[in-house]
Amino acid sequence: MKLSIKTCLLASALLMTAGTGSAQSTAPAAQAPASKTRYIHAGALLDQPGRRARGPSTIIVRGDKIVEVRDGHVSPEPGAEAVDLRGKTVLPGLIDMHVHFYSSGYPLKTRLEGPTLDLEDRFAQAAVNARRTLEAGFTTVRDLGGEPRGVRALRDAVARGDLAGPTIVNAGEMISVTAGHGDANGLRRDYAQAERADSTAICNGPDDCRRATRDQIFMGAEVIKFAASGGVGSNIAGGLEAQMTLEEMKAIVDTAHAFGRKATAHAHGKSGIDTALRAGVDSIEHGSFIDDETVRLFKEKGAYLVPTIHAFESVIRQGRAGERPAASAAKAEEVAKVVKQSHRRAIAGGVKVAFGTDSGVGPHATNALEFNWMTDVGMAPADTIRSATADAATLLGRADRIGRIAPGLDADIIAVDGDPVADVKRLQNVDFVMRRGVIHKLGGERRVFPPE
Repeated sequence: MKLSIKTCLLASALLMTAGTGSAQSTAPAAQAPASKTRYIHAGALLDQPGRRARGPSTIIVRGDKIVEVRDGHVSPEPGAEAVDLRGKTVLPGLIDMHVHFYSSGYPLKTRLEGPTLDLEDRFAQAAVNARRTLEAGFTTVRDLGGEPRGVRALRDAVARGDLAGPTIVNAGEMISVTAGHGDANGLRRDYAQAERADSTAICNGPDDCRRATRDQIFMGAEVIKFAASGGVGSNIAGGLEAQMTLEEMKAIVDTAHAFGRKATAHAHGKSGIDTALRAGVDSIEHGSFIDDETVRLFKEKGAYLVPTIHAFESVIRQGRAGERPAASAAKAEEVAKVVKQSHRRAIAGGVKVAFGTDSGVGPHATNALEFNWMTDVGMAPADTIRSATADAATLLGRADRIGRIAPGLDADIIAVDGDPVADVKRLQNVDFVMRRGVIHKLGGERRVFPPE
């Protein structure tokens, strides 16, 4: 009798996964809107960020793809819809390489409400954060740490067209050593045990770190993130230098690459950054303490820096307002003394940069503030926009699909008033958002979703 029940349950599970895709699989292909054709009339077109914008142009979108880009405003073919953006600058959908949809951006609120929220509540909040981020003009994101199966489910729901949100490239949990930045530090015994109960991301030694990496991939991770160093946000005064050994980091990176995933490292202190670069990591998140040797390593390895200045500004503000524990606030002040100088050094030294905010540390849907702070540390406005489009797409391994406006690419398109290259603050007010051929925002107003 027991065998019969087990067999039935297994058969049911196989039938369900055959129809819907499992947690171990990568995101399903997006469902294109049924062969709808649109002619988007742009006043100016920044189709290749980093190059000069084109004048009046027409983008022809069929289904979820761009099929043609023409000079001037071309009359639509019979049955096609015209989208009037003649008073706007049109550019590719923006890409944020570091968000956390399962975090609110308000740490005090999180501490007060956290014990009352189930996973279902947190999924609902993540879905709201995803939609708000899309409406801010970000059509693709990397979510670098949240409830693993929940983020995977959100990714797939967006891809199917069930929920509104950006395309999500998801990590599972951030991999960490015991007592490291990703562990349940600063909690009393029973809370720490509960926090750790379902985690598979804590590892010690190379073999265990390979296991932790595979566990994240098993739960659907498309990118692997690990804590190479201590962190500003963790409630432990453990410093900001390396917390993993070179061998542990290399085990994570090599395993990720073996499974076709890229690996990124949370790293603040120089020893954590340099060791992760030597281990072959694809990108560094934060990069607070960068010297000339670190710049050389970045360039030698071809890795990207994701500066996340938005997060630094948020944590400093929160710490001074008494919204963060003392250990976190102290580390924020330590980083504040050096981080902008480090980023200036990296940019001046020719380190490749991809746009990322760490939204969820700061408030969601304010991602575009990062453009201002990037110009403050020496990036030209045009380069900041390229970092959030073509360069981010290259780091994702999706430059053949997103990051530009060209035939054959996904119809991820936004529009703003004025010239964002002359004034990056224009990107804080996105008037039009299309993701994979579906209009989510027009005239500054939310469109009905799913489309009627």
